Amino acid sequence: MADPSTYRPAPGQIPTSPGVYKFRDANSRVIYVGKAKSLRPRLSSYFQDLANLHPRTRQMVTTAASVEWTVVGTEVEALQLEYSWIKEFDPRFNVKYRDDKSYPSLAVTLNEEFPRVQVMRGPKKRGVRYFGPYGHAWAIRETVDLMLHAFPVRTCSAGVFKRAEQVGRPCLLGYIDKCSAPCVGRISAEDHRELAEEFCDFMAGRTGAHLRRLEQEMKQAAAAMEYERAGRLRDDIEALKRAMEKNAIVLGDATDADLLAVAEDELEAAVQIFHVRGGRVRGQRGWVTDKVEAVDTAGLVEHALLQLYGEETGEAVPREVLVPALPDPVQPLAQWLSDRRGSSVDLRVPQRGDKRELMVTVERNAAQALALHKTRRASDLTTRSVALQEIADALGLDTAPLRIECYDISHLQGEDVVASMVVFEDGLARKSEYRRFAIKSFEGQDDVRSMHEVITRRFRHTEAKPDRDEETGRPRRFAYPPQLIVVDGGEPQVAAAQRALQELGVTDVALCGLAKRLEEVWLPEEDDPVILPRSSEGLYLLQRVRDEAHRFAIAYQRQKRSKRLTTGGLDAVPGLGETRRQALLKHFGSLKRLRTATVTEICEVPGVGLRTAEAVVAALATRTPSAPVVNTSTGEILDESDTADGVTRADLATRQGEGQPDGKPTAVGDVVPSTGSGTNEHGENT
Repeated sequence: MADPSTYRPAPGQIPTSPGVYKFRDANSRVIYVGKAKSLRPRLSSYFQDLANLHPRTRQMVTTAASVEWTVVGTEVEALQLEYSWIKEFDPRFNVKYRDDKSYPSLAVTLNEEFPRVQVMRGPKKRGVRYFGPYGHAWAIRETVDLMLHAFPVRTCSAGVFKRAEQVGRPCLLGYIDKCSAPCVGRISAEDHRELAEEFCDFMAGRTGAHLRRLEQEMKQAAAAMEYERAGRLRDDIEALKRAMEKNAIVLGDATDADLLAVAEDELEAAVQIFHVRGGRVRGQRGWVTDKVEAVDTAGLVEHALLQLYGEETGEAVPREVLVPALPDPVQPLAQWLSDRRGSSVDLRVPQRGDKRELMVTVERNAAQALALHKTRRASDLTTRSVALQEIADALGLDTAPLRIECYDISHLQGEDVVASMVVFEDGLARKSEYRRFAIKSFEGQDDVRSMHEVITRRFRHTEAKPDRDEETGRPRRFAYPPQLIVVDGGEPQVAAAQRALQELGVTDVALCGLAKRLEEVWLPEEDDPVILPRSSEGLYLLQRVRDEAHRFAIAYQRQKRSKRLTTGGLDAVPGLGETRRQALLKHFGSLKRLRTATVTEICEVPGVGLRTAEAVVAALATRTPSAPVVNTSTGEILDESDTADGVTRADLATRQGEGQPDGKPTAVGDVVPSTGSGTNEHGENT
């Protein structure tokens, strides 16, 4: 591991001009390429205290052995040079995109004497016009088959074309009028090229002029009583219309745009692009990338656009590029795109209308692609084995942890404190063995004490019961001990869990914590965390375990909060179960009437005694009735019988349809009091 101070340049040596810099390792290999509008402050930021650097940046600067830079005139030049060097050196610490599959495109070989229409994959060639990419090759072939009625361009290979020239007979397509047969001289090279260019114009979205011309020719043929020719033109028009229908009409006819969306987590990101030409989705493609450097959504967008348009020029770069976030500053990237196209390119974030709705669809596809990638990665047996072994090596375990349990605490402003336990066996979730805990021993935002309590309760339960049921002989699933405990949190949560294990005399279970912000792994009684590589399968598995515990805890916490809101605090009354709560609400009709009821009136409800009635009155008296609730759409004041603690049932139902940042619907009762501040499920300020 190199010390960055050994190769740090003197501050006065670094210019303040725009430029591009390269970090090299001890073998002079380029490991990172970056750009800056001012080189001096950017490079100086890499040589601060290592403790203040992001773990990925820290790993890069300690791997490097030297740094060099090149000064350029403008930020646009810096962007172009950065792209060229990333392509040339393939640095290991730069974001790398990889296709999740090979996408075919529809190609027209305008570089040949007789242009050919075909399906192409791989790198693009000079002089070839491309359309797409498409999701499937069969979609291209169906489209081409329909369009050959109106544009009978050559589709045969060079060998078939040459053989037809030699024998003087066209292939089958020439006999059924799906090819103009330039191989036997039925059409000149100039006319065939004009036909191919018309094919390209139609595929590029300029469809109206061609359809109008064919319709006019059809009418003229019918007027001249050339009914056979009019019938062929009619068939051509219908074929072109069917080809147009294969691409969904989403925007105005003149819209040429690419829409790019990103779905990401701490380790990986999925990028999806929809190509819209002439108002129709002409193609779609996607990538998945490992986030090997500290990069936000705007940075991912910039890297994706560089890869997407780095080899493109002219109309291959659309007039509009719609993205989820704009790099800062955005002008150099917009100028670079305009230079590639040869005219102005509008790079922006869609805010409303049809384009925003289509962007939501692209975002949904990106999220689906990331989820599918994770599912495939998690289901691979070899990958899971590697992940478990990496965890064992990093934590110093004798064997791979075949059973991992993870714990997480969730609450809202110290109320409804709950905990979750999720179980992974052999790298796969065992949902039948999940458990959840309601923390009742104290109130407040104390995740450390909550973690101590839940670990104590779980392993005290294990200690109290044998591993097998005495009657059936089957193993008790909850009593089966794990090889590794993972807690969601850093050093304090790990210390609390370790203290609970020591109090119970549990010494054969490994323990670690996974802190969410920097993804570092904390071990008991260690001052420094363990940093796993960002591409590590072990870190990926620990992250999945932690995220599943987080999801399970939040779901339980929302359920409890919803129940509390809909019962108006009756669930806190000792000895009042669900049946009698429902009986009270049914008898009085609403919480408002129940609050005004006397002890004697409450005792009239079957099953409710004097002490329970007094407890109900006391519980409801401590809750201040909320202010009137106004329906924001109609302006009417709603009766409290329709509300629970000032939150209308209509409002709750509406909030169920609203999306959370994680893409999940809001649960009933998922309401934060409007005090101007609050905390999230972990008690962090929001």
